[in-house]
Amino acid sequence: MDTDVESCLKDWNDLARDYKELEALNREYLAKLEEVRELQAKCVKGISHQRYRMGIISKSLKQLQDNDTRMTLDKDMIRREQQLHEMEQTLPKPNGVYLQIILGSVNVSILNKNDKFKYKDEYEKFKLILSVIGFVLSVLNLFTNVRTLELSLMFLLVWYYCTLTIRESILKVNGSRIKGWWRFHHFLSTVVSAVLLVWPNTGAWYAFRGQFIWFNVYISIVQYLQFRYQHGVLYRLKALGERHNMDITIEGFHSWMWRGLSFLLPFLFVGYFFQLYNAYTLFMLISHPEATWHVSVLSAMFLILFLGNVTTTVMVIPQKLREQVKDHLPGVFTNKSDRRKEISKEEVKSEKSD
Repeated sequence: MDTDVESCLKDWNDLARDYKELEALNREYLAKLEEVRELQAKCVKGISHQRYRMGIISKSLKQLQDNDTRMTLDKDMIRREQQLHEMEQTLPKPNGVYLQIILGSVNVSILNKNDKFKYKDEYEKFKLILSVIGFVLSVLNLFTNVRTLELSLMFLLVWYYCTLTIRESILKVNGSRIKGWWRFHHFLSTVVSAVLLVWPNTGAWYAFRGQFIWFNVYISIVQYLQFRYQHGVLYRLKALGERHNMDITIEGFHSWMWRGLSFLLPFLFVGYFFQLYNAYTLFMLISHPEATWHVSVLSAMFLILFLGNVTTTVMVIPQKLREQVKDHLPGVFTNKSDRRKEISKEEVKSEKSD
């Protein structure tokens, strides 16, 4: 019995010594953490100071008579701006307005490059899994008429698009270049799904139900095809250094998709005109005796989705044609902004090769 007590006391004393070492290690960690915060603040302040001074120098450059000196300084400033941008990728960034409303002041900056890529890959898998689940629920709703299944599908769509907007905002803080219509598209899709969720099961809903379920089946298939093909093409282009590492798969068609993905265009336009058909059907249902406010609101929003998707996709074609002309006739249609970007890319590539 005494041996057991002595053994327990000995183990406890050994553990107490280990705890003292752990406590000292934790104090050192907290001190380093505070030191890192101070260094981050100094770096942010230093970058702001650099940009402020560069702005003053840039104004002075316009008054220089020596063209050679001006061109040299201009190239140096472009390179410096790129270097400052790369520094910013390693520092915490403020949340946008949307994240500030949703999450408050919680910092969502991911400073480790591997963790950034991991989060981006999780985002891609999330989209793929939810597309498959949405397809399964839509097919079930085609062959059944259970209100619980309908509401489950609508709730899934609300949660899916709402989560996408949050995840994309976090990705944008961490360097992803998603912007413009495709971000707004997901915000609007969240509202559309929410209105569908609260639409009562009246005669007007049942007149539109079958069409909407078929629409969702088709969109799920197209989204799956887009993900599979975009994911592969993005991987190859990133390996060649032609795309940004934080670029993501997204609805719609973009200039980089011309390499082997142009066959998706007809499928996309069928989906877009399906949205127009939804808007038309809902517009005709406004006069239905059991129509509620949901009908007119959804009709307008499906029309906005159609116009935005078609306009944004069609704009890619002349953009791609201009790029092809520039490739064949370099410098002919290049403006000052494009030349600055080309110089910046060349400088960064030369630095990486060095």
